[in-house]
Amino acid sequence: MEWTKGWTPVKGIELKDTIYEKKYFYQGGIARITMAHAKKGLNMMTRNGILELIACLRDARLDDSIGVVIITGSGEKSFCVGGDIEEEKEGGSLQVFEETPSIHQHLRLLGKPVIAVVKGYCIGMGNHLAYHCDLTIAADNAVFGQVGPRVGSPAGGAIVTYLARVIGHKKAREMWMLCRRYTAQEALQMGLINAVYPLDKVDEEAEKWCLELLEMNPTCLKIIKASFDSDIENIPHTEPYFPSLIAPNFFGGKEQIEAMNAFLEKRKPDWGKIVRKRPEDFKA
Repeated sequence: MEWTKGWTPVKGIELKDTIYEKKYFYQGGIARITMAHAKKGLNMMTRNGILELIACLRDARLDDSIGVVIITGSGEKSFCVGGDIEEEKEGGSLQVFEETPSIHQHLRLLGKPVIAVVKGYCIGMGNHLAYHCDLTIAADNAVFGQVGPRVGSPAGGAIVTYLARVIGHKKAREMWMLCRRYTAQEALQMGLINAVYPLDKVDEEAEKWCLELLEMNPTCLKIIKASFDSDIENIPHTEPYFPSLIAPNFFGGKEQIEAMNAFLEKRKPDWGKIVRKRPEDFKA
C-alpha cells in the first residue's frame, strides 16, 4: 500500500486492512482512515477491518491535535462494497454483524466531525457507514445502495432505521428492501450526501471542507455533534440481537447459505424452493 504525498503515516497501530494518515495545518490536523481490504479492485469490510477502523477512530479521538476525520476507500472504484461474503459464508457473518454497531458508536463518541469521502461503489456496510458520518462528499462516479436481503447479510435496529432520519421513511425502505442502486446525483437529490465533485477533484474539495471545519470552534462543533447524535441515541440500539430475535435460526441456516451461494455463483436465489414453498404443480 502506498502513502499519499503530503500525508504522514501514523505509527504505533498495527494495520493490515487499513491505511491511517494525518496531515497538519496551522489551525489543526486532519486524520484520514482509508479502508484497503480489496478483492478484484473493490474494498470489502472484514471483522479485522472493523476492529482496525475502531482503533483508528479511538486514536483520532484521543489526539488533541486532530480536528476532523476523513473516512474513505483505497482507489477510485469503491469506498466499500460491504462485507466479504466469502468470509461471512465461512462463519464470520454473525461476528461482523456484532462488531458493526461499535463503529457507529465510536463515530458518535469521537466528538469531532467525520467526513465520508466516497469514490465508486458505496454499498451495504459501506453505505450505512457513510450515512452515519456527519458529512458525506462523493465523486461523480459514486454509486450507493444496500444489498442485505439480496446476499443474506441482515442488519437491524438503528443501523437500518437511522436512514429514515436522513432521507425519509419511504426512500429508506425502498433502499433497504429493494436493494436498488443510486447515482451520486440521485443520492444528492434525496439528501443522502452533501455534495458531488468530479472524481479527480473530490479529494481536493474534501480537504477544503476539512479546512473550513478547522476554522470553527472545536468545542462548539463537539456540542453540535453531540446534539445531533443525541437524536440517534433515542433509536433503540438492538443491532446485535434484533435479527436473532426475529429469525433465531437465520445465521448459518439454509436461507443464508442459499443467498450467499447464489451471490458467489452469480445467480438468483431460489426462495420458492428454500423458503416460500411453491406449489408442487407450479409451472414456470
